[in-house]
Amino acid sequence: MAATDYARPDARLHLAGFFPFGPAYVWSEAERQDVYYDFASWRRLAQTAERGLFSTLFLGDSQRLREHLGRITDHSVTGRPDQLVLFAHLAAVTERIGLVATLNTTFNDPVDLARRLASVDVLSGGRAGWNIVTTDNDWTGENFRRGGEVGHAERYRHAEEHLATVQELWAGWSRDGSREIVRGARRAWPSVPPSPQGQPVLFQAGESPEGRDFAARHAEGIFSRYLQFDAALEFAGDMRRRLVRAGRPEDDLRIFPATRITLGATESEARDKARWFRDRTWSDRRVRAVVEAVWGHDLADHPVDGPLPAHDPVVATQTLTNGVVNTSDRPLRTAAAWRTLAEDRGLTMRQLVLHLNETVEFVGTPSGVADELAHYVRSGAIDGLNLVPNAVPGGYDEVVEHLVPALQDRGIYRTAYEGVTLRENLGLRPAVTHRRAAV
Repeated sequence: MAATDYARPDARLHLAGFFPFGPAYVWSEAERQDVYYDFASWRRLAQTAERGLFSTLFLGDSQRLREHLGRITDHSVTGRPDQLVLFAHLAAVTERIGLVATLNTTFNDPVDLARRLASVDVLSGGRAGWNIVTTDNDWTGENFRRGGEVGHAERYRHAEEHLATVQELWAGWSRDGSREIVRGARRAWPSVPPSPQGQPVLFQAGESPEGRDFAARHAEGIFSRYLQFDAALEFAGDMRRRLVRAGRPEDDLRIFPATRITLGATESEARDKARWFRDRTWSDRRVRAVVEAVWGHDLADHPVDGPLPAHDPVVATQTLTNGVVNTSDRPLRTAAAWRTLAEDRGLTMRQLVLHLNETVEFVGTPSGVADELAHYVRSGAIDGLNLVPNAVPGGYDEVVEHLVPALQDRGIYRTAYEGVTLRENLGLRPAVTHRRAAV
């Protein structure tokens, strides 16, 4: 298709550096295991991403280390430095790239969060963003001496109140330097002036109808899991309709699904590299851990290249209490469904786990991947990508050196930053609350 035949022929792609907690990197490539906590590693990643004109760095967060069978998970990265502390350091060694932190409304005090996030926004010259998340399980709550599961509706009601308080504090410091007391925040005073972008850019990642509506009312970016083309296009259309119903322009939100990009001089080389990476990161231990999470006990003696265990899981129900997120809380039902799938397709345990964890990734030559991404962004299916590096700290080198020029040649990627703030570089309007206040 010619560019002019698309719904958005002039659209530009945004890249964001994304760092999940799972075993998403080739550990053997790291000189030391503490490279994931070392500032020099983060500095190299951030500066490489900025050289490649990435819009943001985005970090996920966990309020408690994940466990497996009663022990700290031993096959993945389970923690990282405090995001805002790390971003305050990275702001000093970068100039334009945005810094988006995942901060939890369930277990953070809004007055403290508003001050810490606004501090990074001011110190970085207006480059901070907030990924607004909630937490529902008592396992995490125990870390805050709060225990008890938080219902879905209650979480979003609390998130609305939390966000309203934070934004009151951000708006309470006027441009002339005067401050207004924020009564909704227990009579707190704003303690940090606004940055050049007014307030941090708001992101959200909820997939439920409540989460999508929350994003339509408040968010300026949304992190999506939809990257199969038709599903991505459907999700984007749904979000744009929700934006209009919320009284906002349909282009008021940037959609970022997560993915990985593997490049090669030829298609065959790229596929070989992707296969090598998959085999290196999906170790026997990691494959077993997926099945053990459902069966509820150690399967060290069970061959991963054989069938699933013949016996049933040892527990009838399972919660998210240990950070397990892939069992739908119904081990017996999950085990039965997995057995049926494995038998129908003749899959070993390893093959089944790989099948269940297949994701949409972009694998090919720089030219081929650039063409595919041009199709996505010009069709309106995505606005950007949360790009997971294959290694730390050199995981973005190939993308910056080979893919970015190909994207620029197709006119779908910037050749220079548009401004100095994250809001400018994402092409966003003033914050939603500022526009509402001006009406």
